[in-house]
Amino acid sequence: MYSREINGEILTLAASGWTYNFSFVLYDHETETMWLPVNVGDGGPNSCGCVMWGFAGPFAGRFLHAYPSSNTNWNIWWPEHPDTKIMKTE
Repeated sequence: MYSREINGEILTLAASGWTYNFSFVLYDHETETMWLPVNVGDGGPNSCGCVMWGFAGPFAGRFLHAYPSSNTNWNIWWPEHPDTKIMKTE
């Protein structure tokens, strides 16, 4: 998960329909900047890890930083977070 805020503006990110090195390329509706996830560190304690890098458009050269997250499944998640709410679809 990545921050969508840059310069105090909240961006609306969407799939561009393009891929690069097996990664989906996103774009933002507001400026049409193209965004690509990149690893900018070695994962160590002083590393900033993975970010979304603006590589084309008004925010080219800027970064959207990642939020701490993990991949898991419901059977592992729920016992540790029993107050979690989920959306029910019809």
